[in-house]
Amino acid sequence: MTFYTAMPLELVLDGIQNDPGPFVEVTIKDVTLQVIPVAPGIGRIERILSAPLHYYLLSKYSPGQMICFHPSSEQANVPEYPEFGM
Repeated sequence: MTFYTAMPLELVLDGIQNDPGPFVEVTIKDVTLQVIPVAPGIGRIERILSAPLHYYLLSKYSPGQMICFHPSSEQANVPEYPEFGM
């Protein structure tokens, strides 16, 4: 494999041997997320694993956002979108 970069190779490959963090799969309403735990009940979203299509447009579920996945968060207020009958 060849890397063409102006940065020193040590900086580019720093941490390549490390395993990714401990991921947790969390389901909140209809959304299944892959989350990296930060504190008890709080995590950083890594990616959306499955969800209705309109959830991908919500910035609340974008990667890098912090989310509360405590059991009481399942009752959180999620915006409902009208059915357009397509």
